Amino acid sequence: MIFHQFTDRQKPQRGGLALSASLSVLLLVAALVHWTTDAAADAIAPTQTAAFNFEAVVEKAKQLAAAPFADSRNTAPEFLRRLDYDQWRDLRFKPDHALWRSASLPFNIQFFHPGFLYDRPVIVHNVEGDAAVRLDYDKNFFDFGKNTIPEPIPADMGFAGFRVHTLMNSPVYYDELIAFLGASYFRAVAKGQSYGLSARGLGVDTAEPKGEEFPFFKEFWIVKPSETDKKITIYALLDSPSVAGAYAFKARAGEETLIDVEAVLFLRKSVDKLCIAPLTSMFLFGENSSPKSFDDYRPEVHDSDGLLIAQASGEWVWRPLQNPRNLLLNSFEANDPKGFGLLQRDRDVNNHQDFEALYHLRPSLWISPVGAWGQGRVELVQIPTDQEIHDNIVVYWTPKEFPQPGAPLRFEYLMRWHSKNAALPPLAAAVATRTGAGAAKGSRLFVVDFEGKTLNDIPADGRVGVDLSVGKGATLIDKQVYKNPATNGWRLAFRFQPEAESKLQKVLSDPPQPVELRAYLQRGADILTETWTYTYIP
Repeated sequence: MIFHQFTDRQKPQRGGLALSASLSVLLLVAALVHWTTDAAADAIAPTQTAAFNFEAVVEKAKQLAAAPFADSRNTAPEFLRRLDYDQWRDLRFKPDHALWRSASLPFNIQFFHPGFLYDRPVIVHNVEGDAAVRLDYDKNFFDFGKNTIPEPIPADMGFAGFRVHTLMNSPVYYDELIAFLGASYFRAVAKGQSYGLSARGLGVDTAEPKGEEFPFFKEFWIVKPSETDKKITIYALLDSPSVAGAYAFKARAGEETLIDVEAVLFLRKSVDKLCIAPLTSMFLFGENSSPKSFDDYRPEVHDSDGLLIAQASGEWVWRPLQNPRNLLLNSFEANDPKGFGLLQRDRDVNNHQDFEALYHLRPSLWISPVGAWGQGRVELVQIPTDQEIHDNIVVYWTPKEFPQPGAPLRFEYLMRWHSKNAALPPLAAAVATRTGAGAAKGSRLFVVDFEGKTLNDIPADGRVGVDLSVGKGATLIDKQVYKNPATNGWRLAFRFQPEAESKLQKVLSDPPQPVELRAYLQRGADILTETWTYTYIP
């Protein structure tokens, strides 16, 4: 595992589903407004286009990559771009005009109005059979609230994005299932969940010193479902200065919301890093944080609390999230990974105590690659933040090699937006990580609780052992493994002594050297748990 530490990084801003900028890493969580969901507008003015299928989007992406990049940013009228967040929220779509509402189909579509940060309108098409019809903007589909419209809005402006509604929690009420808004960001929920972490179509040069590039979806095609369809199909055209791409999303709601993703990418020019299936989330503090760091009544505040990776070797790696003092980039070698994702494992409402944000109901998101992805690595970016309105966590897989500009690069994967983490992993899991000062001066204590079926039936005298390593920069003092009577799981407790800072480090004001920690429980030759890992920074 490679560890990088960056300093003097500008913090991200958060104020909508996505925010594009020239920062090296810029993330944000959506403040999507959950509006009433009845739906459908057959009155949307149609513009007929040629016969359509996914390969037509692939061909369009190929041609787009072969041409010079033309940015569509700032094409919305200036008075819309000047709106602040609250003013933009007041631009509400009227549910009576939702696409397909009069057809009583299992899905319908509502639209977001351009404005505020969403200054790059997108084109949306309705697909029936092999025919795609563009849906033209109509101001009559929106309630402008307290906003005044000082000038006409062009009918060819497009929309900021859209959200899909379906019957999920009720047999009569159409809930939000998935929303596309800003750059290539989108979010989804499963039954009984509230919006949390986000996904993106693609990342380019994320966490690179030269700055990150934010590709964006510029055009969508939504396939009209039949009365019996259980899933909805959405195609998208992605663009950026360095890459163009075609995407297919096939989403179906339930206890788990599943989205099949197929992507075909074409580079315009060489890049340092392509970030496949990027996820963004928020971690302010948890049980592994110092209780003095935040003056807050809530025990924990986070959309996700850890990264899980399923390696091709069969090893499962768990990394609890942190809110570091300086930006952290951890890289995990992951050739042909079986899966990776950001999970919200702690779902005990008593550990969150927030009945407005409902952090205990935020989804976990698991990425399952389809086919062999080849050599590459999973990277975890953790950015310092002092507010929960900022998304400060990014995870993605990046290939070791990618083709020359103009050649196609294909990826497929399944997204699982879920709450029940029992099958991830099949072994016992690290459900809590706590740390504090050790008894000896300057020492550090870590306490890790493991739970799961491979541990629950082992009695207290069952002789469970641990494979524990403490990396360079520290010396292990002692370790213990014992039954946790409160959970029926097992607890690992260990102490180590970090090396004292050298005089040269003090003179040069070098940041403290991180200590890599790694452990799993075993019984004889049998591995009982996932591999717990952690980067401790003195």
